[in-house]
Amino acid sequence: MMNYGYQQYKTQSVETMTKGEMLILLYDEINKRLLRARTYFEKGDNELFEADIQRAIDIVNYLSKSLDRKYPISNDLYRLYDFITFQLSRVKSGRNLDLIDDVTPLITDLRESFKEADRMTKKDPSVGAGIGTTTTSINLGVG
Repeated sequence: MMNYGYQQYKTQSVETMTKGEMLILLYDEINKRLLRARTYFEKGDNELFEADIQRAIDIVNYLSKSLDRKYPISNDLYRLYDFITFQLSRVKSGRNLDLIDDVTPLITDLRESFKEADRMTKKDPSVGAGIGTTTTSINLGVG
C-alpha cells in the first residue's frame, strides 16, 4: 500500500516537471549510471557494469532522438551525443574506465548549461526563443 502512494508521487512529480527539469534529471541519471558502472566494474560485476553503461547509452540516444533538428544548435548537440555514445560503447566493449573520465565532464557541462537555460527561461520565457523547441520551458534544440 505504501509503495502505491510513493509510485503515485513519483508519477505526479515527473508529470509536473518542465522540459528543462526533465533534461537535468536525465543528465543526472547518466552521471549516476556512470558512477555505478565504475563501482560495479571495480567489484568485478560485469553484468551490472554493462547494464549501467547500456542504460547511459540509451538515455543519450533518447536525448539525441528528441532534438528538433531545424535549429543549428541541435546539429551540434547531435554530434556531441554521437561522440558520447561512441565513447560509452567503447567503455562497454573495452572495459576502459578512463573513457568514463573523458565523458563525465561533457555530461556535467551539458547539465549545467541546460540548468542555466532553464533558470533563464523561467525568469524570462523569451530568452532562447527560436533556438530550440516550440515550448517555452527550454529552448535549446530539444523537442
